[in-house]
Amino acid sequence: MPNIPQCDPRANYLAHKAEIDQAIKRALESGRYILGSELSGFETEFAAYVGVGYAIGVGNGTDALHLALRAGGIGPGDFVVTVSNTAVATVSAIESAGATPVLIDIDADSFTMDPARLEETLQRLPPNRAKAIVPVHLYGHPAKLPELEPIARAHGLKIIEDCAQSHGAMIGRNKTGTFGDLATFSFYPTKNLSAIGDGGMVVTNNPELAEEVRLLREYGWRERYISSTWGTNSRLDELQAAILRVKLKYLDQANQRRQAIAATYNGALNQTSLRLPRVAAGLTHVYHQYVIQSPKRDALKRHLAENGIGTLIHYPVPIHQQPAYAERLADNGPLEITEATTAEILSLPIFPELTDAQVENVCETILNWAGG
Repeated sequence: MPNIPQCDPRANYLAHKAEIDQAIKRALESGRYILGSELSGFETEFAAYVGVGYAIGVGNGTDALHLALRAGGIGPGDFVVTVSNTAVATVSAIESAGATPVLIDIDADSFTMDPARLEETLQRLPPNRAKAIVPVHLYGHPAKLPELEPIARAHGLKIIEDCAQSHGAMIGRNKTGTFGDLATFSFYPTKNLSAIGDGGMVVTNNPELAEEVRLLREYGWRERYISSTWGTNSRLDELQAAILRVKLKYLDQANQRRQAIAATYNGALNQTSLRLPRVAAGLTHVYHQYVIQSPKRDALKRHLAENGIGTLIHYPVPIHQQPAYAERLADNGPLEITEATTAEILSLPIFPELTDAQVENVCETILNWAGG
């Protein structure tokens, strides 16, 4: 275990231990462990936080995206455009819905979907086959939805935002999750808003889509034990909902701490040859990850490890080059920026409980390496 880990979910629990323990006790003593008052309360509170009309808790972030796609009418024979520089869950969910992922390149500054490549791709795809786009708000930086949205609408496509890494991030005055027909969140233990286990959420302003997701998450039941449509079992449980209700109260504060850590990194490292994160004008980055770039990435990673500092690579192999997908997705067009980026990216330690002394240690260790 590094002296300074790249992330530390346990520290987040300990920071709110008394409240979380009390919330767990409350949920246990209620005797209602599935689809009870903790979940309904969290759904209401999270919808209000994001700024949408409806929030539906599900088992995890992958399920959230899968069910959002199905609720949006996406299925076999449909093309869904997304990116390759993302967690494999994004593409897994598209294929789980029976659709075909079409992977396009990213913008070099934001690491998110390139609007120009989206337009090019839609022009060359067979007519009426593309049905949706899934822009990924990566590392806490919003995708370029003000540019992507008019392209998608002009082609009649649904927009399903992947907000798994962007809890609280903003485009102008609106949070991510408010721009698409539907949007999905993950509450995996390392996320900005994290469960102690798995959890996910689908949000929307459309009441019909919200009702469809509710049906899909529990066997298609309108009446218990009677399936009126296809459905599965994907429900955010009461214990996780109770924990998330506690942590939601501190999300903005936690994001501000992440931003402060990022500002320290920026100030200390801006004179090195490292390429630091860029934030597009009008956007609010919540730094789920603080990702630098260097052609000497592997040497820097080793140096930090030797000095007790943990790092990770998000993500080491783009999806179109992974064994499960390489042959099937190889004809999705050139992804030069994705491939070049993947070879250089490195995620430094960042989580709200990281101390100023630890951040300074990381900076000094990098500066020693850069000056060597």
